[in-house]
Amino acid sequence: MVRDVPEKGELVICTVTKAKGFGAFVRLEEYPDKRGFIHIKEVAAGWVKNIRDHVREGQRIVCRVMDVDPSKGYVDLSLKRVNEHQKREKIQEWKNEQKADKLLEMVGEKIGLNKEQCYEKFGNLLIEKFGNLYTAFEESVRDENVLYEEGFEGEWIDAFVDVAKSNIIIPYIEISGYVEMSCLLPDGIKHIKKALKKIEGKFDDVDVEVKYVSAPIYRIEVTAPDYKKAEKIMKQQVEKGIEYIKKHGGTANFKREIK
Repeated sequence: MVRDVPEKGELVICTVTKAKGFGAFVRLEEYPDKRGFIHIKEVAAGWVKNIRDHVREGQRIVCRVMDVDPSKGYVDLSLKRVNEHQKREKIQEWKNEQKADKLLEMVGEKIGLNKEQCYEKFGNLLIEKFGNLYTAFEESVRDENVLYEEGFEGEWIDAFVDVAKSNIIIPYIEISGYVEMSCLLPDGIKHIKKALKKIEGKFDDVDVEVKYVSAPIYRIEVTAPDYKKAEKIMKQQVEKGIEYIKKHGGTANFKREIK
């Protein structure tokens, strides 16, 4: 589902169509038939002598929407108000949505509908529920029952999940920390091993491993689909290990880094 015009403050993908004199005209890639204008004062910080030193025809850029006034016939944009991190994120988001659009077309081929019919039947509802179509595909890879759990129905779901699993690779991240653990009891080593076993494990799509560094320090490595889940599981598992060793006469503490 595509909105007719962007919202103020939104980041948009643009292609420069003309750069001359006091500004640059662009085409808004996510909004068919919409044009934008970047005043030379919004191209870069400081004084801009020649706009072509910063933008050129055919260049794809990320801009921030400053104002939307239908009477002007174009959207006022700013290039200088987008930092590099925002630019990278927006471009990746746009690429993901382009891919999702193609994947929806593949789903349609499996169930005998064209892409527009897919959007009408379930695509727009998926965007409303998940925020964007690509996220719906990603979540279907993580959990093939997620669409049913969210209340969706229809034969199209099996085709959707099949296309998602065949074409989406979930990016995994890694975080690490350290636990310093000791136990001076005669059978202390046995208890340390058991405590470390309490930390290790597989939890759905999260893996937790413990690696020996040098006594009494052990490295905790967590692999997960996102940082929030990784941090949550690491905290949860480390607390289990520390609780066990303390109950059996030992000591332990957790550190994100060691010097």
